Amino acid sequence: MSDSNAAENLPEEGAAPEQPAESKQDAKASADPKARIAELEKQLADMKNEALRYLADAENTRRRAAKEKEDTAKFAVSKFSRDLLDVADNMQRALQSVTPDMQSNANVKNLCVGIEATAQQLSSVFERYGIQKNDPMGQMFDPNLHQVVSEVDAPDKVPGTVVQVLQTGYMIQGRLLREAMVAVAKGGQAAPPQHVDQKV
Repeated sequence: MSDSNAAENLPEEGAAPEQPAESKQDAKASADPKARIAELEKQLADMKNEALRYLADAENTRRRAAKEKEDTAKFAVSKFSRDLLDVADNMQRALQSVTPDMQSNANVKNLCVGIEATAQQLSSVFERYGIQKNDPMGQMFDPNLHQVVSEVDAPDKVPGTVVQVLQTGYMIQGRLLREAMVAVAKGGQAAPPQHVDQKV
């Protein structure tokens, strides 16, 4: 490189050295403090919104975990309880199979008293754990709670009315534990019309 070219590249005497791009931006921002304040306020608002979202997500996670823990405690006995329902059914069948003539026998009568006491105790345990009978006799068939086994002629009943309960249903903490097995009316009366209030 010649001396003349080197001289051309040298800054002029007294001229300020060229600033980098970042220094120029900082200088521009410092020259406009209002814009800088607005930019910082926007960043702060964004950070606040992000923090609130994280807090909301954490709270939702905590609530879901608490709900799952509560449900686990409530329904952990569901399978065991469902198996015990068969025991309760068999006790009722045993009592129903005893005729009045058989109860004249002192031994049979004492046996029935023992079965009744055991059935009552089992019922008390069910209630303690939120297990309740669902006896739909006379109610309208509900596919969420009942299982239809048969239809029978019942001219004096509205179609779909439960006229016989073959197996009692049960609920646990408001949830279905076992469907009730029922027989419903095949036909007969029409369903009563529902009253619609015409007042406005």
